[in-house]
Amino acid sequence: MLFSLLPMLPAETVKDREGAVRKDKATMENDARWIYNDVQRGFDEAKRTGKPLLVVLRCIPCMACMGLDASVLTEAELQPVLDKFVCVRVINANDLDLTKFQFDYDLSFSTMFFNGDGTIYGRYGSWTHQKDSQDASTAGYRRTLEAVLALHGGYPANKDVLQGKQAGPAKFKTPVDIPVLAGKYQRELNWDGKVVGSCVHCHQVGDAFRATYREQKQVIPAQWIYPMPAPDTLGMVMAPDEVAKVKEVLPGTAAAQAGVSAGDVIASVEGQPVVSIADVAWALHNAPESGSLAIAVKKGGAGEAATLKLALAPNWRTKSDISRRVATWPMRGMAFGGMVLEDLPDEERTARGLTKEQMALRAKGVGQYGKHAAAKNAGFQKEDVIVNFAGVEKRMTEGEIIGHLLTNHFPGETVPVTVLRGSEKKEFKLPMQ
Repeated sequence: MLFSLLPMLPAETVKDREGAVRKDKATMENDARWIYNDVQRGFDEAKRTGKPLLVVLRCIPCMACMGLDASVLTEAELQPVLDKFVCVRVINANDLDLTKFQFDYDLSFSTMFFNGDGTIYGRYGSWTHQKDSQDASTAGYRRTLEAVLALHGGYPANKDVLQGKQAGPAKFKTPVDIPVLAGKYQRELNWDGKVVGSCVHCHQVGDAFRATYREQKQVIPAQWIYPMPAPDTLGMVMAPDEVAKVKEVLPGTAAAQAGVSAGDVIASVEGQPVVSIADVAWALHNAPESGSLAIAVKKGGAGEAATLKLALAPNWRTKSDISRRVATWPMRGMAFGGMVLEDLPDEERTARGLTKEQMALRAKGVGQYGKHAAAKNAGFQKEDVIVNFAGVEKRMTEGEIIGHLLTNHFPGETVPVTVLRGSEKKEFKLPMQ
């Protein structure tokens, strides 16, 4: 069974999922600006008009990003900028061309920007809005649109510098071609039946790829365990209402060591012009596992861009915070039987006689259904503190241990786990899935 289809999902959804999707269709399918669920028509129109193509990908049942979505559709100040684009609204991933649409699948609202010939100008996605469904601010989105228009104005002379933004090879043409989804979903939504049940949500694309690797007992690539890393993985906390402005630099990080400062604006990464924070994440997604990454920054947001080198330490991706991602839920089932783990704070470690260097992962939650009940069935309980996981005793975050387990252990194996239950130490065997 595909992990993402299990009944316990962390994403908050509207009460009437079916009604919300049907209402969106009734409202938008004859809209004067938005082409509804027809990407090819959008490309045809972009070629005909010479305008850039904007494709919004929106998961209607998910409550996250509702405020941003509503503002993009209705905010008066944004409409003159949208007039300069051919605008397409896509509400399901069933027939997405995966050779073109590679973005952060865990977001419920994303945008991709194209030339009519298929060249990708950039991507937009906001975790700030994802975490706050009521955040309706569009300042960052508008600035991204303006940056895309600037790239479009320089096209095709700038085509070479856009090469790094283009989608990479795709093993499957569409999501419904992926084995764990094939046969369960069709290319078209079932508007005559239960439409929500016929919809492939964007997050299921990543879920399906990971499940395919897992079912074949292959190592899931690090890019799929830690997808689209946020810039703060390397120490750059970004201002959400800007294109790519550094709000804060975390001390001791790769960004601090490279000389990045608060107020700097990232102009390009590895030569790729940046139109959004998601563009930075895309460049990090495709960065090497170690070595360095070249970024051009405008110091203080003005003047000529200075080129800095961000050092990529081995396993740098594992520092990416994946705790809030929908993708992490099925990986929790694969790696530790449905538990939700959190690193024990230093003060609690001291109170319990644990060091700052050793593993201490508290079971914040224990799943109850299907494969996510494996930990419960093995004897684990909420509030257990794991101090040894499959022989690993050093301090790790939940995300780090997920990566370690998915890389080194496969379905059919069981691993030893030591926990503290109160002051008592207990030993368990946990099946990998």
